[in-house]
Amino acid sequence: MADPVRRERLLVPRQRNSLGFAERTPAWQRTYVLKVVAVDALAAAFAAFVGFFARFNTSPANLETTSGRAVVACAVLLPVLWVVAMGALRTYEPRFLGVGSEEFHRVLTAALAFVALVGTTSWAFDLEIARGYVVVAFPIATLLTLIGRYALRQQLHAQRTRGEAGQTVVAVGHRAAVAGMARQLHRASYHGMRIVGACVPGGRGSAAEDAELDELGIPIIGSFDEVRHAVTSVDADVVLVTASPELDGPGLRRLGWELEATRADLLVAPALTEVIGPRVAIRPVCGLPLLHVERPELTGVRRLAKTTVDRVAAGTALVVLSPLLLVLALVIKFDSRGPVFFKQQRVGKDGKTFPMFKFRSMVTDAEKLLIDLRDATDGNGVLFKMKVDPRITRVGRVLRRYSIDELPQLINVLRGEMSLVGPRPPLQKEVDEYGYDMRRRLLVKPGLTGLWQINGRSDLDWDESVRLDVRYVENWSFTFDFMILWKTAGAVLRGRGAY
Repeated sequence: MADPVRRERLLVPRQRNSLGFAERTPAWQRTYVLKVVAVDALAAAFAAFVGFFARFNTSPANLETTSGRAVVACAVLLPVLWVVAMGALRTYEPRFLGVGSEEFHRVLTAALAFVALVGTTSWAFDLEIARGYVVVAFPIATLLTLIGRYALRQQLHAQRTRGEAGQTVVAVGHRAAVAGMARQLHRASYHGMRIVGACVPGGRGSAAEDAELDELGIPIIGSFDEVRHAVTSVDADVVLVTASPELDGPGLRRLGWELEATRADLLVAPALTEVIGPRVAIRPVCGLPLLHVERPELTGVRRLAKTTVDRVAAGTALVVLSPLLLVLALVIKFDSRGPVFFKQQRVGKDGKTFPMFKFRSMVTDAEKLLIDLRDATDGNGVLFKMKVDPRITRVGRVLRRYSIDELPQLINVLRGEMSLVGPRPPLQKEVDEYGYDMRRRLLVKPGLTGLWQINGRSDLDWDESVRLDVRYVENWSFTFDFMILWKTAGAVLRGRGAY
């Protein structure tokens, strides 16, 4: 039987101060939240000044009228009320900051709620706040708040890339699952999570059993029954539990109780790791919180809308970029002998092949030279890739580094063979090796960019490349597409994995 004194100590939750921080919250986290609050207040103050100036630029405010006093009061109090509104919608909670879209979604919700509250208050008390002030000040405050938070997030990501402002993690699960999670966290270093120890069934095993974790530099510091002790010994910030049959509902509940006496947050990776976003919702059934998983949107009106947006955007881009495309074509033609465009058969939606266009970046006899270079591949075991490929021309090296060689694929998008965002367009020899799960990639059109583009491109191994493509198919949405397009610009400028 458990020691009653020890059990009582475990069930005491950690305390929080008046600002909502848990005891022993990392200093960098406190500093970051305070920076966010300051940015929000400055954004609102600037918006208040611009709105006030726009309203009274021709004549001064009349403080003898209710309307004049209301506008002045709103301008003076806007920074404070704005921060209060953001806090009420929990936009300052650390779990929403730094990564993901939830932070920005909450900011927009708070802004809309604030506007509605001001409008209702103005109507209820007949304050007659000038519409011109509201129309100018509130949108500016919202826009500057989003921009400021995005700038702070980029600074945080840069810190985490340098190994700063991170969270230490104890991973709990089977060895293979922990190793897979470690690789994903390493690739997404901007999340700031670093596994410093693992709790696996039975604890430390033989050298052969623990070889994979040892290779990743993850020490095994306990078994499933020693998680709390392991967390305390390394002073971990997070406990990350992977899907394990041993840790069922009651087991997770008891683990949560034990961790209440520590500062570590509990995160649980569900078995449906590739299903994200609006497809998953909690649905209470008979008192049980069940996960309701919506079907992926593979057909219907939204897919038709995506196709329309793709074609309109591609046609517009081709017109706007036509002078640049013409210059690139001339440069390629003068740099080396051969055609300007490279055409290759790729597999598209439903397994149909189509000719994919690219600017030629290699010499004309590249396929013949490939025979002698196969043993020097830096690829993923299926595709041939070389970081220093002698077949690439001088101009081609620049085109590839910044993905400029892929611009002619806008023609494929305009023709309806590709999409702006989607899975990577595969070769037939790749498709021939697909298993059941991999064939999900063929349910949608391949994309000019995608998750593979913003997560390392040629640096990805085969399994990771396929996983990202399947993840996109399962979770497609317009918001997801916009996020990928936004991140593509940064990935292209960095040039990581482009060769």
